[in-house]
Amino acid sequence: MSDEATALQPPADGELPAAIVQREDGVFFKADATALACLTGVSQIFMSSAFFGGLDYAVFSKMLYNVGPDLPEALRAQPLLRFADIILPFHAARRALYKTVKVINGEAEYYFEQVFMELPGLPPQPARLNFDEFVADMWAKGIRFGIDAPAVRDVIASGRLARIIVARRLNAVPGRDAAIVEVSQDIHRSNAPKDMGEGRLDLQTFQNRFPQVKPNVKLLRKVPRAPGVRGYELSGLVLEPPLPKDIELAAVAGEGTVIEHLRGGEFLLSAVEGFLSVDPGSKRLSIGPKIISREGVSARTTGNLQLTAEYEEFGDVQEQRVVEGGNITIHGNVFGNIISRGGDIALNKNLMSGSATNADGAIRVRGVASGAVLQTRHGEIALSRAESCIISGTRVVIGEASNCEIIAEEVVIKVAEGCAIAARKIEIVHAGPRKQSEMLLYALVPDTAQYDKKLDALRPRVAAAAREAEARKAEMDGITGQTEVRNYLTLATRVRKREVTLTPEQLPLFQKMAEAVGPALRQVAKISLAMKAAQVQQEQAHEEVNQVLRQKQAMQRGSRCVVELLTGDVLLRTMSFVPGEAPPYDRPPKEVKARVRTAEPGMTVLHSGAVGPINWAPKVDD
Repeated sequence: MSDEATALQPPADGELPAAIVQREDGVFFKADATALACLTGVSQIFMSSAFFGGLDYAVFSKMLYNVGPDLPEALRAQPLLRFADIILPFHAARRALYKTVKVINGEAEYYFEQVFMELPGLPPQPARLNFDEFVADMWAKGIRFGIDAPAVRDVIASGRLARIIVARRLNAVPGRDAAIVEVSQDIHRSNAPKDMGEGRLDLQTFQNRFPQVKPNVKLLRKVPRAPGVRGYELSGLVLEPPLPKDIELAAVAGEGTVIEHLRGGEFLLSAVEGFLSVDPGSKRLSIGPKIISREGVSARTTGNLQLTAEYEEFGDVQEQRVVEGGNITIHGNVFGNIISRGGDIALNKNLMSGSATNADGAIRVRGVASGAVLQTRHGEIALSRAESCIISGTRVVIGEASNCEIIAEEVVIKVAEGCAIAARKIEIVHAGPRKQSEMLLYALVPDTAQYDKKLDALRPRVAAAAREAEARKAEMDGITGQTEVRNYLTLATRVRKREVTLTPEQLPLFQKMAEAVGPALRQVAKISLAMKAAQVQQEQAHEEVNQVLRQKQAMQRGSRCVVELLTGDVLLRTMSFVPGEAPPYDRPPKEVKARVRTAEPGMTVLHSGAVGPINWAPKVDD
């Protein structure tokens, strides 16, 4: 029997690796064998100068490295997976036909040319390469993965000269990092123009700039990370993909949100009803009753704002932009208009050429107010420095004020220069003119005409009641002064006090006297009642006079002006107002400026000059 025939005989099962089975119908991998066992078995075959004839390279690679398309389901269900026809010896003479391979940057390059087999005692004979032998030779040369089987088979079959890439490294495929995706449309803004109804659009206002959500709304979902696909070097070494990054919903869960594991994954839900806010630094999503914005207010970002909730803005408010709401806090500079329907306005930087008006609440500016209008109907206005501003409110407190027009119930300023100020109570530490602007002060004094009118109407009532009481008393004295009446009243008084005891004989005479003066006594009693009624009317009218007088005096005492140090000419005049009508500071800005910069008839000069201090209080009527 020849050596070739012997080589075709299948080796005994005990001579093969555990993962490989050879039968008459082919060579198989055991389906339950591990990839490492298969690799070890294949390497053992190749290193023993043998190769797999009729190699199915796709099944071969799938079992060793799990790359390429999946095997048919029917094949995977079998206990054995056929990948070759037979195991054959790889003779040295045949191995010598295969040349060196060149490896550069994960690619193996091979030059195919005409080959000749050298046999002892014979001249070189032309030969052809064999793909199955090629795989075995490449394995021995360290190329154990990634052979381009179709390309190699084609070149070998054609017999042409060619330099081709016969194998390539398979780079690892990175996995997918975990991600957080939006699942609710409620968290999206709408920058469409606001629909005013009847086909009208407000091009200055957006439809929904600050989204509001209900409780238990799914906002975000975590997409878990996905592992990558390992690659292989030409040597068969594993290239592990980098571990995908993970992320937790807790990193973006802020106040008013909750994390729950539901069908479909892990979600971030709204725990309360409120407005959405995203912190630009931490990226945390919060829900609360306050609207928080960090982009500023401009035609590009927000348009004009009409808000129903508390508002906090970290950016600037640009020119001609309007922010209307309640409890408004601006951390940036304000060049536009802030309108509060109630609650405080807090401007933590500067107010430049804009306005801040409040229907019911305080206005506070930490920076500089310049060329601005600040007005509140009920509340305090507090500023560090004000330049060329119009200011009106219940109480105004300023560190430094220059060229300002101010009307208030009370004004407290450390340094005032070139201002026109009208108030019931004025307290200034330093005051004086500034360049061409005078320093004008107006003490708001009440017009007491209504009180005087009441007094003029009440005092005649007091006098008339007094006259009525005197007339009744004189009439009563005339009756009681008659001899018979006087004698009876004297005797009756002594009898009542038991100073005199009447005898039985005297009692009829006493009764006869009473009958004689009875009509006169009844008339005296009637006159006495009328006199007491007149006295009560007199007392009531007098008390009403005193009450009106106290009100008048209290109103007069409310005015005062104190300036500790004058740095130049200061003019102090009176300015009257009518109590009970709209406050003098509740006026449009133009009226405020005109009233304090223009002298009106009837004003009384209380102080004029640079000599101080000023400490004025009105005289109170008695």
